[in-house]
Amino acid sequence: MASSVRRGVLHVLLVLGLLVGVAHGRRVHHVKGFVRTHGTSFTLNGSPFLFNGFNAYWMMHVAAEPSEREKVSSVLQQAAAASMTVARTWAFADGGDRALQTSPGVYDERVFQGLDFVISEARKNGIRLILSLVNNYKDFGGRPQYVQWARNAGVQINGDDDFYTNPVVKGYYKAHVMRVLTRVNTITNIQYRDDPTIMAWELMNEPRCESDYSGRTVQGWVEEMAGYVKSLDRKHLLEIGMEGFYGDSMPEKKVNNPGYQVGTDFISSNLIRNIDFATIHAYPDIWLSGQNDAAQLAFLERWVSSHWKDSKRILKKPLVFAEFGKSNRDGGYTPAIRDLFLSTIYRNIYTFARRGGTIAGGLVWQIMAQGMEPYYDGYEIVLPQDSNTQWLISRQSHMMLSLERAMRNAQAEEKHRLQDALP
Repeated sequence: MASSVRRGVLHVLLVLGLLVGVAHGRRVHHVKGFVRTHGTSFTLNGSPFLFNGFNAYWMMHVAAEPSEREKVSSVLQQAAAASMTVARTWAFADGGDRALQTSPGVYDERVFQGLDFVISEARKNGIRLILSLVNNYKDFGGRPQYVQWARNAGVQINGDDDFYTNPVVKGYYKAHVMRVLTRVNTITNIQYRDDPTIMAWELMNEPRCESDYSGRTVQGWVEEMAGYVKSLDRKHLLEIGMEGFYGDSMPEKKVNNPGYQVGTDFISSNLIRNIDFATIHAYPDIWLSGQNDAAQLAFLERWVSSHWKDSKRILKKPLVFAEFGKSNRDGGYTPAIRDLFLSTIYRNIYTFARRGGTIAGGLVWQIMAQGMEPYYDGYEIVLPQDSNTQWLISRQSHMMLSLERAMRNAQAEEKHRLQDALP
């Protein structure tokens, strides 16, 4: 009983803190400096940078309609109040409803201004963005739309995997990269590639290749596109968007995959010089749908541990747990089961970060605003409606920030010690 009372008091204090944070979020938060990497760590203005964050793929799509922009503002304010400091979202919508790119090289200014708004609001709330540049899947167009555009232009296309190899399709993608990176925000008047609000670019959301499970086809594409992005922008970090599946470069590691491959190679592709940090995703409720919760959690812990070790010892680059969630559409789902899943991931992220860095933070899938039921995918978290989950998220944010402060203090002490040792 005493424990539950203490938890209740903590929850009340948290809610009050969240309300205060929302009230002041627009005026107290600002983004200064670009996030960098130093070995296996992220740094900001020369100090360690750790975070807890979230996915909200929908923000540009919603903000394209000015009457709906309050949803974006609300989520960013709530996230900032919960001390989340990084968000991942789409900088693409290729064809279809509220398309950013209506056809190759043709853009809807109204939708671009929606993305301008997202970046501006993130800046106000002290939240940095990871912006993904294309989708693997047909949702919001993705590579199926790119290859269809090429077909419509009379190009010989054998399948969606030609996205990675066809010169015309690759030209479409490069043109999109150029357009986004050189965009001047109509609200802030800052060119995207000069804006520190953007933490990183992501080449593609969850690249996959059915025609070549070795990972080499995707590898060649990553090599080319990473070089192209860096030729335009050396200020921002760059990551691939991979889920973490192992490929042929180290076949002994395939045992860590959830029983199959998707045509990517976590090791070889993330070793590419122009890739600054690695990512993993995890959806054991989908990947291991026939197994019980205990087996899924056991897989999850192995998945995180394996990639942490590889990022630290082989890649020697930071690692971000860029997507994870638990669907409420699964049989037997309860909010308690989801909270156990999130707690397991958060504990792993914190523990590995404390044990020598490399893993710097995680991005839960996904945070939504109230009144967004048409966007629900089973993984939605509406912070004001999910008080226990909100508590878990905020606790993780504060734990990561506390660890960051401890690392910063240790760094300062070491610097002073070295200075004192000088003759």
